[in-house]
Amino acid sequence: MTNVQQDFEVPDTHLVAATNRVLPTSPYRSLDCYIDGGGGIGLRAARAVAADTIIEELTASGLRGRGGAGFPTGVKWQTIKSFESPLLHTSIVINAAEGEPGTFKDRAIIRANPYAPIEGALIAAHALGAKSIIIATKAGFTDELTRLRSAIGEILMAGWASGVEICIVEGPYSYLFGEETALLEVIDGRPPFPRIAPPFRRGVVEIVRTAADAASGSGLSADVQMASTAADSAAPPVLVSNLETFANVPAIIAKGSEWFRSVGTTASPGTIVCTLSGAVRRPIVAEVPMGTTLREIIELAGGLQPGRTLSAVLVGVSSAPLTADLLDTALTYEAMHAVGSGLGSAGFEVVDDSTSAVAVAAGISRFLAVESCGQCSACKQDGAQISDLLGKIVRGFGTEEHLATVKLRLSTVADGARCSLATQHQVVVGGLLDAFDAEVRACLDPAAEPGTVHLIAPLIDIDEHGATLDTSFAYKQLDWTYSTTDSAKTPVDLVVDHRANGVPQADAGLESRRVPRSVIIR
Repeated sequence: MTNVQQDFEVPDTHLVAATNRVLPTSPYRSLDCYIDGGGGIGLRAARAVAADTIIEELTASGLRGRGGAGFPTGVKWQTIKSFESPLLHTSIVINAAEGEPGTFKDRAIIRANPYAPIEGALIAAHALGAKSIIIATKAGFTDELTRLRSAIGEILMAGWASGVEICIVEGPYSYLFGEETALLEVIDGRPPFPRIAPPFRRGVVEIVRTAADAASGSGLSADVQMASTAADSAAPPVLVSNLETFANVPAIIAKGSEWFRSVGTTASPGTIVCTLSGAVRRPIVAEVPMGTTLREIIELAGGLQPGRTLSAVLVGVSSAPLTADLLDTALTYEAMHAVGSGLGSAGFEVVDDSTSAVAVAAGISRFLAVESCGQCSACKQDGAQISDLLGKIVRGFGTEEHLATVKLRLSTVADGARCSLATQHQVVVGGLLDAFDAEVRACLDPAAEPGTVHLIAPLIDIDEHGATLDTSFAYKQLDWTYSTTDSAKTPVDLVVDHRANGVPQADAGLESRRVPRSVIIR
């Protein structure tokens, strides 16, 4: 086999692997290396048995989605199969649109082992009768795109993907691009606005290959056509799973569900790839058995900076933060739920006593307010007001009335929400304000020293120099542009304006609304 990756330089990422399942001890630089490590056995085994057998083994393994919600993978596959369209093929989508603040695990996997998630998707394609695999990732992930294209090329040369088209869709930087229904909108050539229809009821019509405007056909910002079991159903379902989830599949099929369950807990078996950044000595990406505690992960990163004490650990911006008294919480779905939080995408940012918890809450609020698309007015408007008032409180201009309004808006921001972003605003910001109430009220003292809003933004990289944030987010406006002035409009407003004027979305001047570029690799 031609080794087309022998000269590829894998970017340095601080990897720690207590158990090597998804992350190898050293990066696989070619498909041959992956095969030497056991790659390909799962795909061969899957193609030798019936689809139901594959799904049964996956269900028995207890694998749960590693992208945030932790939904049982086998149940998801079976649900997708039950809505199979008689007219159009089901599609497989690898969600690699990583944008959760504090998370870098999918990019670390791509850099070290791009073959496993693709093999997992090929197994899914066989089980669900799919003819296309779409890898959706951000256009700015240049190292990862290079790795993926090279790996796909090798896999095609090896004949692994016979009869299956593999496509890379390069999408926008928007946070909502990672929400699975918004991701499907991007694949169909529209903005990353969450749909009403879940993926098992609405997939992708086709892979957009041009910059032509793609109308939703529904008269709404996002498409709503539903898949059904009817004989004339022209809306096939789609299997969307996080990249790490797919990366676990080949070994489960090759080695069996009992092997997968040999580490982790009964309800949360296997390993999980975590990212740890913030106020630690050495930001890392670590693969550890489920059940490892937060304290142990922090120790893997060298602990806190000298002389500092821990205030909180953020779970990205998706789940309630954990205070210092919860450091011995196990990293399992059940344990995190029991303390009122969640695993999310296992991206943890440590906050120590050198940073104001109120400033962090204001930074999270700003991130979520900006990234809200505007389809749900309460999410955007209430979120923007919460962000504005928290900013005033941090900067020393806050009043008791401001704080009361923040609490009120936190109770209404999720009204009518079609995705989880507004609920995250409630849970994460509200959780910080509740946990650090005394610190919040101290900021209302006229004599309090003014502070600054803590920047919450996606990670660009983790290397020997530390964790690098996307600082450009500090200049992003509520309408998703980087204009010097606020247009007072939402992203949805701007899309509607441009449609009314006959301007294609791709030419609207908003990066997040451009039609994605699709790269078909044959």
